[in-house]
Amino acid sequence: MSFRIFSIASALLVASAAAAFAEDCAPKVDAAELIKPGTLVMATNPTLPPLQFVDSSGELKGMRVELGKEIAKRLCLKPEYIRIEFSAMIPGLQAGRWDMINTGIFFTAERAKIMQMIPYEDQAISVSVPVGKTGIKDKDGLDGLRVGVELGGFEETKTRALDAELKAAGKKGLTIQTFDNFALAFQALRAGQVEGVVSIDGVAKEYETRGDFRRAVSGLFPAPVAVAFKSPKLADAVSAVMKEMKADGSLAKLFDSYGLPMVAGDYSVKGPGR
Repeated sequence: MSFRIFSIASALLVASAAAAFAEDCAPKVDAAELIKPGTLVMATNPTLPPLQFVDSSGELKGMRVELGKEIAKRLCLKPEYIRIEFSAMIPGLQAGRWDMINTGIFFTAERAKIMQMIPYEDQAISVSVPVGKTGIKDKDGLDGLRVGVELGGFEETKTRALDAELKAAGKKGLTIQTFDNFALAFQALRAGQVEGVVSIDGVAKEYETRGDFRRAVSGLFPAPVAVAFKSPKLADAVSAVMKEMKADGSLAKLFDSYGLPMVAGDYSVKGPGR
């Protein structure tokens, strides 16, 4: 399989403070459960501000990035991030290219049959349109639009479900154009190549706050977002950390700082054999 990387090479970003912390304590996960001993290798697609993105200086930032670093710190591991498109993440996890998918992958029962998942964030889907485009107030108002969406994710699946729903009601439906990542989809919207972009609520809200695009419809197809693993033991260790963060209030503090909702669950692992 050909993996398309956003940067010239796979970008492995290690937080120096977290690395120093990890050197001062013994890893809480056996080396056999990790791609690299003493290191938590995480895959992310940094095209979703404010959740994960690259700032003007080239640094990886966002709520999920901070969460991954804190998880690694509490496990006495060094955090490393590989920037890669979403369509490569699940195959890469199964092939042992990274330990953890930390990109806001939507939880589904089907995905939980093939990997270990911890739901931790509530999200839903929005449709962004140009600021001057008015008159769209609900799903029916989207009928006939050409919309862009990232290839291979929950958002594409639900966009096609919405298209089918509209057509079943005797309407035109949607013209769907897929992109390798959300950054390209929003670029196409800016250029007028599509009339809307389907993304998660948190991202659409950020673009609206910036004044770039308008959220025409939001709150569609609500579902929990998860982190995902191949190793059950690693998943259990991360689950314990997230429960600890919930109990000490640091998880709520992180979510509140970004205005994002936590799941109502207990951060238990859901996956094969669970």
